[in-house]
Amino acid sequence: MTWQGILAFIGILAFLVVVHELGHFLTAKLFGVKVLEAGLGYPPRLWGFRFRDTIYSINLLPLGGFVRLMGEEDPTHPQSLARQPPLARLVVLASGSVLNLLLPILLFAIAFSIPREVPVGLVTIAEVVPGSPAEEAGLRPGDVVLALDGQTIRNVQDLGREIRLRMGETVTFTIKRPEAGGASVLGGGGGQIMHIPVHARFRTDGPTGIRVAMALSYTERESYPFWEALGKGWTATVESLILARNEVISWFTGGGRPEVAGPVGIAQATGEVVERSGWRTLLDFAALLSINLGIINLLPLPMLDGGRIVFVLIEVARRGKRLAPEKEALVHFVGLMAIITLAVVITYFDVLRILREESLFR
Repeated sequence: MTWQGILAFIGILAFLVVVHELGHFLTAKLFGVKVLEAGLGYPPRLWGFRFRDTIYSINLLPLGGFVRLMGEEDPTHPQSLARQPPLARLVVLASGSVLNLLLPILLFAIAFSIPREVPVGLVTIAEVVPGSPAEEAGLRPGDVVLALDGQTIRNVQDLGREIRLRMGETVTFTIKRPEAGGASVLGGGGGQIMHIPVHARFRTDGPTGIRVAMALSYTERESYPFWEALGKGWTATVESLILARNEVISWFTGGGRPEVAGPVGIAQATGEVVERSGWRTLLDFAALLSINLGIINLLPLPMLDGGRIVFVLIEVARRGKRLAPEKEALVHFVGLMAIITLAVVITYFDVLRILREESLFR
């Protein structure tokens, strides 16, 4: 792990956390909830100042941040979060994750605005796995993939993304197949254009069962005006959420297993991204991390925003009858201990992976 990777990781994490906590901060202020402290990093506190009853602090551990609100479980104070109507509390609790899910639109847009080299060539099927959907549909080695469901395929990455976006569906491969006994398509010979429907399974290790390669490849310099890049940023964000959903479904259908990483593992991955692809790719990486942060915080687990949202929804279901603040606080405390324990375990395996010089990306 290089020092550039460590610095990039700390910078990305700090930025994403600031955006997340800014959502909580702004909506809390909007609904009149008292913000006791807004901190970057975790205590002990290194420096801070008070402005309008709120302490703004910089803390020693640079792996996160927080906004401490008045009375998150206790409704006795009129400016406490727990005193607010359920809708206001739901907005405050969800706002951090919502900003994390919207931020990638901007990050992807900036990335699309920056010129980058994109590989372009003929994507050729090198192997068809026996018994796979591709074999059953009639795809063959040597077929050149021109498009998938009408989307032009320029490189291997395009094909992989388009297939993963459509897992669980039947997709149409537009291919060019060499004529029997004739010259290959790659050699300049003719071929037959065919449209072949193939079922894409929920399997991250091969939804259709093909292995592909690039031929006659070159690179094109690509960038977009910012107004066009914003539209592509929106599309990339939506597609990232679909890919995440399909990945999770594949875990439960036997097509893969989750790759879990903590702060150390993410720092390692950040360093690898910088080393392999340069600093520009960090925008894409930061966008994906922001999406992950937003989704994880919305999970219905104690101590996370999603866990607190569950308590508000329980109160609504009970027609305004809330659980005792002490019980809710205890549940969140137990959840915090569980999260810390899990983080320690994940960090242990992250360190082992680094010592073995293994990559998170395999």
